[in-house]
Amino acid sequence: MNSTSLKSSIILLFLLIIGMRSKSQIPTPAAHQKQSILLFGATAHLGNGEVIPRSAIGLRDGKIDLAVAALDVRMDSSLYDTVIYVNGMHLYPGFIAPNSRLGLIEVEAVRATRDAADVGGINPHLRALPAYNTDSRVIPTVRSNGVLIAEVAPKGGRVSGRSSIVQLDAWNWDDALIAEDIGMHLNWPKVNLRYSLQDANKEKKRKEAYQKEIRDLKNFFHQAIAYNKVGFHLEKNLRFESMKAMLNKEAKLFVHANRIQEIIDVLYFFDDFDLDIVLVGASEAYLATEMLKDRDIPLLLRRVHDLPLNVDDEIDLPYQLPRILSDAGLLVGLENSGDMEAMQTRNLPFYAGTAAAYGLAKEKALSMITLNTAKILGVDSLLGSIEKGKEATLFISEGDALDMRGNQVVLAFIKGRKIDLDDPHKMLYRKFSQKYKEDK
Repeated sequence: MNSTSLKSSIILLFLLIIGMRSKSQIPTPAAHQKQSILLFGATAHLGNGEVIPRSAIGLRDGKIDLAVAALDVRMDSSLYDTVIYVNGMHLYPGFIAPNSRLGLIEVEAVRATRDAADVGGINPHLRALPAYNTDSRVIPTVRSNGVLIAEVAPKGGRVSGRSSIVQLDAWNWDDALIAEDIGMHLNWPKVNLRYSLQDANKEKKRKEAYQKEIRDLKNFFHQAIAYNKVGFHLEKNLRFESMKAMLNKEAKLFVHANRIQEIIDVLYFFDDFDLDIVLVGASEAYLATEMLKDRDIPLLLRRVHDLPLNVDDEIDLPYQLPRILSDAGLLVGLENSGDMEAMQTRNLPFYAGTAAAYGLAKEKALSMITLNTAKILGVDSLLGSIEKGKEATLFISEGDALDMRGNQVVLAFIKGRKIDLDDPHKMLYRKFSQKYKEDK
């Protein structure tokens, strides 16, 4: 394709996007909660492993102020401004999407709409939060499946930058913010196995290149530590300055690694540093469970609906991994990295459902996208479970929210605000349903 036709294609794509936006606007963010609400009669899945078969959940001033069995409540119309009866339905804490590109990528094929990565290899000074676009058309489609919170994270390079936690119904990124710059993201050097059994010389060069990348990384960390030990600098180094919170354990270090050699090298590498580590991806973590448990390393496990890394692995290994790692006593959350990350975030509840179908207890699977993830991200005092005093971020589904047949979200609240669950998919469904009705 020549440059002229490429430019024409990009212009046509932008016009298409503009036309779609004019046909389906983003729902207006909800106003602050003014009236207290009682949700009465739903089966409440609390996110911490407990279930209340017939519950009474009270929302007041953006917080949960009641979470008990309905039989324990004396109904008094003066206690709450509004009582919503949701008998036979299911209530869940808002699902949390970690390591997400929501609001950072709109159309993957159009460079101008991708704002998750930047040039350069070492970018600890980059922040995902100011790039977060609350007007993304993808976000409403994700909320419709119960995903109400996201950790928006950068990608690319060796050190990608810092991530923040946002709620998914807001006017702008500042309005969306829950926790700012909670972690730094490091992409561990990859082990390339392509030449292992073919060319000994190429394999030697591959190993040398891999070890050099690790040495360069260690040198950078030592330089950052030395820089931040000195109180005064004639000339500031923005990259080293940006490492300070992570080095002081005020922020986490999310290390992205999948293969067993990478994981073991990560563990030995960070034995020399006192940091708060989270392992992201962790496809072969089942081969190093004792080492991970000894170091108390939590995991954000890669997309469950994917093929295994190796051709000789069991085909359903990714489905079994949440159960295997949970049974080993590790703290596990589920993330969604891979192709079309932002769009596929809507499938997050179904990853947990697949884990439950392959041997993990249903409420443990639910915890992997609620309380476990909140603990890993450091916001479990605010989110992740239905408990008195936590933020009233939750939703009601007609059926089992971890099953695509039952996930029919009819009510959702973020900080007690009843949010609009309309989205571009629903708008297009109504539009073309009307067309075919008229054609009959």
